[in-house]
Amino acid sequence: MKFRHAVAAITALLVMHVATAQTASPAKPATAPAPASTAAKAGANPATDPATPGMPKAEAATTPAPAGATAALKPGDATAGQGKAAVCGACHGMDGNSTDPANPRLAGQSEQYIAAQLADFKSGKRNNPIMMGFASPLSEQDMHDIGAYFASKASLPGVADQALVKDGETLYRQGDVARGVPACMACHGPDGRGNPGARYPQLGGQHAKYVEARLKAWHEDGATSDASHTKIMITIAQKLNDKDIAAVASYLEGLHTNEPTQAAAPATP
Repeated sequence: MKFRHAVAAITALLVMHVATAQTASPAKPATAPAPASTAAKAGANPATDPATPGMPKAEAATTPAPAGATAALKPGDATAGQGKAAVCGACHGMDGNSTDPANPRLAGQSEQYIAAQLADFKSGKRNNPIMMGFASPLSEQDMHDIGAYFASKASLPGVADQALVKDGETLYRQGDVARGVPACMACHGPDGRGNPGARYPQLGGQHAKYVEARLKAWHEDGATSDASHTKIMITIAQKLNDKDIAAVASYLEGLHTNEPTQAAAPATP
């Protein structure tokens, strides 16, 4: 009898427990997932959130350029270079034909050579405090634009001393094998126009005094240089004497080509 009462009590408890479990509200998870729109809103970047007033839409966002990235260098623009070269005119002439023989003529000089020299002045590889001051604020594009401007100008022919022409021409065109002096035209061309690709400068029509001063400086300066072209010139100049230097410098000033000029169109009546 007691056993039956115990079984009945246990059964009643089980029925009550099941009924309670069926009617109770289901337990919520510890962290309920937010609706998709809410989640996107919570993680949105205010700089690209389309719902943020005044901000660009997400699809308009752009990827920032890598640190240190620079714009691609374009060929020199002579038109842009004209304005940038205005300050150069005080010493080199507005069209690159300087009147002071202490300052080199730049008219007709190649863009590549001028840009390379400006870069050397800026870095200090070519030591000239005055030119460093002018070159320091220039970008690489500025240097090419200035070079393109002067390259577009015609170099005015100079006059050689007839007493020095023969010796100067021999050195320029033949060199001196006995002394290990190569012909100047091997690098600077038979007409003195230079070699733009190799960055050998134009020498035809250059002031004799300027060329002479440069050759003498290389002749007297036994120091080495990181610039390959300068190393070559130091080696050659040290094999020349003062007479050689004066002769070749004078010959170069008078060296030019007789290029035909376009005839002027007849005036319209």
